[in-house]
Amino acid sequence: MREAAEVIDDLRAEPPVAAVGTRWSLVSDRVMGGVSSGAMSRERIAGRDAIRLQGAVSLENNGGFLQLALDLASDGEAVDARRWTGLRLDVFGNDQDYNLHLRTSDIRRPWESFRHAFRATPDWTTVLLPFAEFTPHRTDQPLRLERLRRIGVVAIGRAFEADVAIADIRFYGGGRPEA
Repeated sequence: MREAAEVIDDLRAEPPVAAVGTRWSLVSDRVMGGVSSGAMSRERIAGRDAIRLQGAVSLENNGGFLQLALDLASDGEAVDARRWTGLRLDVFGNDQDYNLHLRTSDIRRPWESFRHAFRATPDWTTVLLPFAEFTPHRTDQPLRLERLRRIGVVAIGRAFEADVAIADIRFYGGGRPEA
């Protein structure tokens, strides 16, 4: 396990590689039989380089999500994010609600996560998501920040046209890790 670096992705690396050295990937409900369809792209939006998720979220066949996912360490191992207060995202979108999902090495099932909603407005906006406000979804595990493994920007839970872009994602806050 290693300590998390502040910058997760500021889009300075060649697509789809993030600043942490791992690759963004598109995941849809099709892995479980759903029919949502989407695309991931790197493009310039309103003057900023961004990674963008666009597509149609469908609830058919028990579906209902599209996700931009990123492992935080190249070996799939956990990073220690205890010194940080939360996550900061620069987002742009179609004035819809999205989620940021966290997975730790304690999470084993694909439907388990820790979630925080945010709104992606049609202007670049900085959103702060404190770890203390993430809620567990279908897990009894606590959010153990020293075991943070993966993040996901997710369009989920209702049928709609998703269009969300991220120009920067990083940890914010600081202080000393808990003992």
